[in-house]
Amino acid sequence: MTMDVRLARIDSRLLHGQVATVWTKTVAPTRILVVSDAVARDELRKVLIVQAAPPEVKANVITVDKMIEIYHDPLFDTIKPLILTDTPQNMARLVAGGLDFSAVGINIGSLAYSGGMVMVTNAIAVGRLEAAALYQLQAAGLKVFAQKVPTDKRVDVMPLLAKNGFKA
Repeated sequence: MTMDVRLARIDSRLLHGQVATVWTKTVAPTRILVVSDAVARDELRKVLIVQAAPPEVKANVITVDKMIEIYHDPLFDTIKPLILTDTPQNMARLVAGGLDFSAVGINIGSLAYSGGMVMVTNAIAVGRLEAAALYQLQAAGLKVFAQKVPTDKRVDVMPLLAKNGFKA
């Protein structure tokens, strides 16, 4: 038996209103795991994220290596997590570390714009490193799609990358 992952989501905002309310109610996780080395080192962000969790679901902020470790530990098999990363690179590291998201695919909520990036949707900005990580996820056999909330239609992100000049 392995962990029953309810949602694997990339969102630079991490745990926010849409995730705390709509997604949590839809996928019914027993734990929200925010996976980011940078956030795990930032005590203030950790506190704010844990406080943003809905009362019925505990949230933890952990490093990528810790997530890989607990995923492979049978003691954690009963956890049904909603897993959030802030970057495609972190999600690709989880997959490279053996996490299986084939049942849920990779959901992208929002990726914040910074210099040198291209907006591929109104909420998703991608640069060279992000595109490379998304292609890694696709190469691992995963569906990579944009979907802000569960009632939105899933949009395949890969054609959007190609359309904007990002190649595998």
